Amino acid sequence: MSAVKVMIPQAQEKQAEERAKKEAMDVAEAAREAEWKHPSFAAEMFAGRFRPDLLLPFPVQSDEDRRIGDEFIARVGAFLRAKVDPDKIDEKGEIPAEVVRGLAELGLFGMKVPKEYGGLGFSQVNYNRVMQLIGSYCGSTAVWISAHQSIGVPQPLKLFGTEDQKKKYLPRFAKGEISAFALTEPGVGSDPANMETTATPTPDGSAFILNGDKLWCTNGVVADVMVVMARTPSVIVGSKERKQITAFIVEKNMPGFEVVHRCQFLGLRAIQNGLLRFKDVRVPKENIIWGLGQGLKLALITLNTGRLTVPAACTGMAKRCLEVVRKWSNERKQWGGPIGKHDAVAQKIAEIAAGAFAMDAMTWFTSGLADRGGADIRLEAAMAKLFTSETAWQIADQTLQIRGGRGYETGPSLKARGEEGIPVERMFRDARINRIIEGTSEIMHLFIAREALDWHLRAAGAILDPRTPLKAKLRAGLKAAGMYAKWYPLQWVGFVHPLAHLELGRRLAPHFRFVDRTSHKLARSIFHLMVVHRAGLEKRQQVLARMVDIGVDLFAMACSSAYARSLEAAQGKGPSAVDLADGFCRQARRRIQANFRGLWRNSDRSNYKLARGVLDGSHVWLEEGALHP
Repeated sequence: MSAVKVMIPQAQEKQAEERAKKEAMDVAEAAREAEWKHPSFAAEMFAGRFRPDLLLPFPVQSDEDRRIGDEFIARVGAFLRAKVDPDKIDEKGEIPAEVVRGLAELGLFGMKVPKEYGGLGFSQVNYNRVMQLIGSYCGSTAVWISAHQSIGVPQPLKLFGTEDQKKKYLPRFAKGEISAFALTEPGVGSDPANMETTATPTPDGSAFILNGDKLWCTNGVVADVMVVMARTPSVIVGSKERKQITAFIVEKNMPGFEVVHRCQFLGLRAIQNGLLRFKDVRVPKENIIWGLGQGLKLALITLNTGRLTVPAACTGMAKRCLEVVRKWSNERKQWGGPIGKHDAVAQKIAEIAAGAFAMDAMTWFTSGLADRGGADIRLEAAMAKLFTSETAWQIADQTLQIRGGRGYETGPSLKARGEEGIPVERMFRDARINRIIEGTSEIMHLFIAREALDWHLRAAGAILDPRTPLKAKLRAGLKAAGMYAKWYPLQWVGFVHPLAHLELGRRLAPHFRFVDRTSHKLARSIFHLMVVHRAGLEKRQQVLARMVDIGVDLFAMACSSAYARSLEAAQGKGPSAVDLADGFCRQARRRIQANFRGLWRNSDRSNYKLARGVLDGSHVWLEEGALHP
């Protein structure tokens, strides 16, 4: 009897977890964009269709747009050197008011605001060029500006705001008012279906009463205006309840708004990030952006473009690291010569240079897609964010290692004893957050995996779903069989001619051919994984991560090769760019081959069992000897 009593709560708990999981998936699925003018290069690649026409010619900034960017970047660089002291900002945890005013006077808070509303109306490429520059110099300053307009109110307002909303708020942002984006909550994290902040309509329908807490809201501590996501009353669709998430414009002077706490972090110590509380905040219905229930879709679309800033800032930091290791490895003498000539260090330098080049290529390709418009950039933006944030962290770590003790020592300390105050330690701390913000690397892997599986789920999802009735499964099976009968053989017999892709040049064409061939191998591997694991594949997150990493590296190889070719053709940087692209592609090939092996031969199950033992307390004895507070 006691065993039965234990089993019933466990079964109920499992059912509740399944319901919550399905609800979260339903909310996310309802928010996905489905129609695009231009298909996604990455999505096509995951489906085994290599489409170089979606990548070539590599998007190149127009001469006029580049001139606008060059002039502005020169002014920003002069201001940063004259007025911004990154070490003091890091030490005090504050950006001085006069610096913020100077940034506003330059127009940095209005870069993405259209000219008709008083802003600079920059292209995504020019905006990211500026963010790359600032990211290489001061991480905290970069985040202030990025959080304000990459995901803050200007971006969703520009995309989905009414004309009245734009006229009311965009000129204020162009003049320097600060905005923020409030989505995350203390108990929810990345699960929007369980959002606890609510917005209840007033009896007369003229406003909504907002209640709830928002956590880790960058700029929230100082924001004048913010976009806040909240649950509005559910609607019934097909006899089922559908939760609604709605976006509201909230001003700091609205009664009931409170900054509860300013958070302190490992790096980016001057960002104004905190816990915000909304208690009976009355928000006029006119402050809804896009419409009731459109909040999550708005957030996801906003984040697609907003994520493009992370690659730009990460690449700026990586370029600064490359400069540091180049100079130091030539200057520092050990064992009879410069340390850069020793193989152990040279290998690190090669990885830093090749990684920085690939980051640059992905940044400008995705930025170019955003400027062109009409392109499905979900996958490209997520892959760029994942790749650049992970690579930037590795580059920061390698740079610190090459600098040795001087990398671990702070810049001000180095300066105080008479050496150049190179801030590798600060860059190292600042770089770490990029693997977390705008979607953790783990969430990015799952997001990309879901998009990579999309074609298969549309073809055979009903078969894999255990909830599908038998008759529906049979119908879906017949349809899927017809689709796969045509598709699957092509993933084996698709021939890549030995002289294909010569438009990339003699050294880069083989890498393009590798991407071409390997995209077919990846597509059929995804199919095999689905056949073997069926609905259980979603639980094999490490396998999915390897699958995603293969796709990301293939995408990075394609971008790098195409970018090098464009530099060779237009800017005379050909030999150097080709060397960098070739070096990166060779490194990526080794990772891809290792990840393919890991899809089928790995220790995932034993590792999972070991982790369960840790969580169950079986290995708690190992913690003996550590001092507990």
